[in-house]
Amino acid sequence: MEHAAVPSAVREQRLNHWIEWIETYADDVIKVCYISLSDRAQAEDAMQETFLKAWKSMAAYERKGVTNDKAWLLKIAVNVCRDYFRTGWFRHVDTRKSIEELPIRDEASEGSDRELAMDIQNLPFKYKQIILLYYYQGLNLREAAEALGISPATAQRQLKKAESLLKDGLSGGDWE
Repeated sequence: MEHAAVPSAVREQRLNHWIEWIETYADDVIKVCYISLSDRAQAEDAMQETFLKAWKSMAAYERKGVTNDKAWLLKIAVNVCRDYFRTGWFRHVDTRKSIEELPIRDEASEGSDRELAMDIQNLPFKYKQIILLYYYQGLNLREAAEALGISPATAQRQLKKAESLLKDGLSGGDWE
């Protein structure tokens, strides 16, 4: 067991860092998971799995010298959500939800903001992810690309396509 060989002081330092991540980034992770999965219970499970995987990968995190904790955690969250999509549950259940069911919502959002949020939720998975990371989580294109495991050029193309789909959707178009 890897953790048994780690000195107590290092384990305690890792635990404190991990708790800090949970306190700081839990809202960001749950938002990404919910918008990706469109199911509150699944999003909560995915968030827990994200932080569990982050804990288990703490040694690799330290070796790599990760500079952006948020991007690293969101990359794990995106991968967890992708894994959830590979399960049979998503092939047999209607996962569409209303914007009111978002786990953390902005009470001030009205009208067109709600329509935009619903349109984003209905985007294909790869376009939804880049929109969430870039606009909602405030990552730059390089960080979003890193979190998604794609090149910055691909991230830029996906962002432009997502923006185009949203523009078409808001003007009455249909991309599905």
